[in-house]
Amino acid sequence: QVQLVESGGGLVQTGGSLRLSCAVSERTSSSDDMAWFRRAPEKGREFVASLTWTGHTTVSAYYADSVKGRFTISRDNAQNTVYLQMSSLKPEDTAVYYCAAKAPFIGSYYRSETYAYWGQGSQVTVSS
Repeated sequence: QVQLVESGGGLVQTGGSLRLSCAVSERTSSSDDMAWFRRAPEKGREFVASLTWTGHTTVSAYYADSVKGRFTISRDNAQNTVYLQMSSLKPEDTAVYYCAAKAPFIGSYYRSETYAYWGQGSQVTVSS
C-alpha cells in the first residue's frame, strides 16, 4: 500500500512563500502520477497542480488557473518526494492541501476521484 505523508504547511503572511513536501513510501506503476489538491473551508476539494505522464518519456506539469505563475510542482525521484513551492500567497490560498497519486494514463489529472492514494493533509493559512 502506497503511503503519502505531507509536511511544510503553516501560517504565512500575504505575499509570502511556503514549500509543501509529500514523501511517497514507494514508487509504483499505480502511483506515478502525482498531484496536489486543496480544500478551503466550506468548499469542495480543488485541483491545484499535477505531474502527469503524457507519453512514454514525457511528464507534464499542469496548474489550476488560480495558482498558475505562483505555484510550482516538482519531484525529486531520488528522495521519492514531490514538492509544491508556493509564492505570492493570498488569503484565498488558505486551505488544507493534500498530496495524491494515481496510475498514469487513467482518468483525468484534475479530477480528485481518479486518484487512489491520498496523504493526510497539511494546513496552509495565509493572513491578510
